Amino acid sequence: MPDVVVVESPAKAKTINKYLGGDFTVLASFGHVRDLPPKDGSVRPEEDFAMDWEADERGDRQVTAIAKSLKGARRLFLATDPDREGEAISWHVKDMLARRGALKGVEVHRITFNEITKRAVQYAVAHPRDLDVPLIDAYLARRALDYLVGFNLSPVLWRKLPGSRSAGRVQSVALRLICEREAEIEAFRAREYWTVEGRFATPAGAPFTARLTHHEGRKLEQFDLPNEATAMAAKAAVEAGSFTVGSVDKRRTRRNPPPPFTTSTLQMEASRKLGMGAQAAMRVAQQLYEGADIGGESVGLITYMRTDGVQMAREAMFAIRDHVKEVFGADYVPGAPREYASKAKNAQEAHEAIRPTDVTRTPEQVARFLDERQRKLYELIWKRAVASQMQSAELDQTAVELVEPSGRTKLRATGSVIAFDGFLRLYREDEDDRAADARAGIATAGPEPDDDSRTLPPMRERDAVKRGAVAASQHFTQPPPRFSEATLVKRLEELGIGRPSTYASILQVLQDRDYVKLDKRRFVPEDRGRLVTAFLMAFFERYVDTGFTAGLEEKLDDISGGRADWRAVMRAFWEDFSKAIASTSELTISDVIDALDEDLGPHFFPARADGVDPRGCPACSGGRLGLRLGRTGAFIGCSNYPECRYTRPLVAPGAEAEGAAGFNEGQRELGVDPATGKSISLRRGPYGLYVQLGEETLDEKGKKVKPRRASLAKGMDPEGLDLDRALALLSLPRIVGVHPETAEEITAAIGRFGPYLKMGQLFKSLDPDDDVLAVGLNRAVALLADVKPRGRALGEHASGGPVEVRRGRFGPFVMHGNRVASMPRTMDFDTVTLDEAVKLLAEKGKELPPLTKGKKGAKKAPARKVAAAKPEGEAAPATARKPAARAKAATPKPAAKAPAARKAAAKPATKKAAAAKPAAKEPAAAKPAAKKPAAAKPAAKKPAARKAG
Repeated sequence: MPDVVVVESPAKAKTINKYLGGDFTVLASFGHVRDLPPKDGSVRPEEDFAMDWEADERGDRQVTAIAKSLKGARRLFLATDPDREGEAISWHVKDMLARRGALKGVEVHRITFNEITKRAVQYAVAHPRDLDVPLIDAYLARRALDYLVGFNLSPVLWRKLPGSRSAGRVQSVALRLICEREAEIEAFRAREYWTVEGRFATPAGAPFTARLTHHEGRKLEQFDLPNEATAMAAKAAVEAGSFTVGSVDKRRTRRNPPPPFTTSTLQMEASRKLGMGAQAAMRVAQQLYEGADIGGESVGLITYMRTDGVQMAREAMFAIRDHVKEVFGADYVPGAPREYASKAKNAQEAHEAIRPTDVTRTPEQVARFLDERQRKLYELIWKRAVASQMQSAELDQTAVELVEPSGRTKLRATGSVIAFDGFLRLYREDEDDRAADARAGIATAGPEPDDDSRTLPPMRERDAVKRGAVAASQHFTQPPPRFSEATLVKRLEELGIGRPSTYASILQVLQDRDYVKLDKRRFVPEDRGRLVTAFLMAFFERYVDTGFTAGLEEKLDDISGGRADWRAVMRAFWEDFSKAIASTSELTISDVIDALDEDLGPHFFPARADGVDPRGCPACSGGRLGLRLGRTGAFIGCSNYPECRYTRPLVAPGAEAEGAAGFNEGQRELGVDPATGKSISLRRGPYGLYVQLGEETLDEKGKKVKPRRASLAKGMDPEGLDLDRALALLSLPRIVGVHPETAEEITAAIGRFGPYLKMGQLFKSLDPDDDVLAVGLNRAVALLADVKPRGRALGEHASGGPVEVRRGRFGPFVMHGNRVASMPRTMDFDTVTLDEAVKLLAEKGKELPPLTKGKKGAKKAPARKVAAAKPEGEAAPATARKPAARAKAATPKPAAKAPAARKAAAKPATKKAAAAKPAAKEPAAAKPAAKKPAAAKPAAKKPAARKAG
């Protein structure tokens, strides 16, 4: 029997199988095969951090397939990814196989490779090792830490801060960084300053620009020209003087290439240069690592992409040097290979940097085998790795000082020119956040950087220069910029928080929980996120402290290096953390409100220019606005409640304008509906922005009648929403047209999951760029062309009624009435016939339970399941007992006496309750049983007999 190799992904399995041949069976685990169950008690500190593991359906299925393949095999190679998570997956697979007895007589080896190439894979198989126990211990500690923080801190949030989601160990620190930066921006006050520049020309007539550096014999600092008056006086001094060249300073500088990519620097550059988010960049990098089909062969194009190491294998360095010499010439190759060391805090450097597996596969050669995103990212990785082994660039920098005879006024002109381009010929790192922000239309603080291409004309000392126009320019200091994905990853890495494999998920979780949003590629904290941060800072400050979190990362590194015991680290953490959790047991909502109000008051109630108290209630006299907590979250309310019921959404004044310009207390009037005469308004609700027609009214019976409403689709600009678009939203769904082939009507609407198209039984979500109010017939037909039908009719059953084939959550199935049967994999959805479906229904068909409809008191199906799980003699739910109580009665009892029947049925001696439970599935049968009590008993026993059978 062939040996078995276990990798993580099926794409990788397919590639490696080709490299190893028929002597090996390569299977995928599809990532983690088991995890901690998401419930209390999965990690038990009182039992020295014993942990329960649970496999999901997919993981159990994969391990079963691996166990079957091991029958008769001699060796098992665990070849999951070469990092902490990969080591943990291998440990889980081995443990699950051992518990099944599938490893008897099988040698178990651990192998890793940093690139998926034939040479690397075959070398790994020839040099196996044992599982790395310290690395597994570090995984256990990290998993236990995250579990205990999440499952102990999140419930405190839910109880004390309604509307919040949950708190993660590392995510909470990242959220704090974003919120603190936002607080800095809000506290920032712009400061005015001026600069003076003049246009000059050399004796030969070559123009250049110089900036004023000295005025009235004193060197100018940034704010020495604070207003227009001082700036104009300085400008006049320049205009009054005649200038000569005082000094010419020339020097040559060297610029060294950056190191090859790590995970974090790849995410930063992909964000800056390609506009890729961290999650998208890692997804594309994974595809390049696992392999692309190059000329009929699957080839791994880059090395492992989760790393904080900048070192490179020596054979790779020499291969790159050879390539540089061949393509660019010997002048572009440094005298010795460049060796790099990581500057990141707590860098493990367990793996080499991200590089191409074969430098001769240039981006131009492989472009036709890749999609657009893969091509761009591969080109970025390839150029960065090759440039890291190229010669330094050399620049000639020149600084010229202009002086007037008294020496009291001086100007300075600077320029530089590339003398030797070196690595700059291939790769430039100068497209930083400033350049990316310019593309996004974001203003950036600080002076403009020097331009390498800006040169100065030749000049010598004491040359007289001719002055041209002089200009004084006004400037204002800018607040610190919000974090982008790139700068936040960089900051987390500098602090030593998180690891390369975690950054993308950290940023995504913050957005998924609606704690932050991305606006023009920058993170803006939502008010919900600021509330959570303020709460954690007030009551759990230590656990969102960057130093404490970085210290935990260092301890995890000590565990992975075998320098610390993971249980000892956990005991020390849990002792203090459990006390912090316990201290919140007596924390009242008013304590929370006071703490949040003090911290976030300046944000929600900023000082007003007119001097009016920002906390004064606009609806009553003497009322004071403050934070309030309700069942669905926080809001702004009046202190005179319940006499004054004024409230407003939890947004800072002016924030409504960011989402919908001109809001007044969360509402903006758009106009009047010409058909009904009712007003149409744009409003903010708990689930976002919506338009509303009219107001809530009462009908003849005094019941509330809700007005017509329509949500705004994601991406709609509320600021540009006018009356016509609001009317169009309220008229949804709208008819797009008739399909030219099927003659079916196509409609467009907005649902729970966004805008979509509908044609018969076909549904298709619109793309983000599609406008639900304007999408045309041609576009709709094109979108629906790719949608597979959910089902089709096969014909009439012999007993009557149609037989259908449908697609469900768990695969295709056939259906006749309430009878269904799952289709085996050997049966094709598109070709299944009526005879095949009828045969399948007869052999494997099951009856669907009838849906409970109608009466308000009818309980949901899950309630019956709970009842069925109770031991004999225990009281069953009231809904399951009612039919039994009626069956025992001599005469039908009125509904008002149902509680008495419940009381009787709840006695421990009652044994018929269990038999009566299934009767709740057929409540209609209880009515005739009540008219004829004698016949009621057999009817009650019938379900019990079915259960026994």
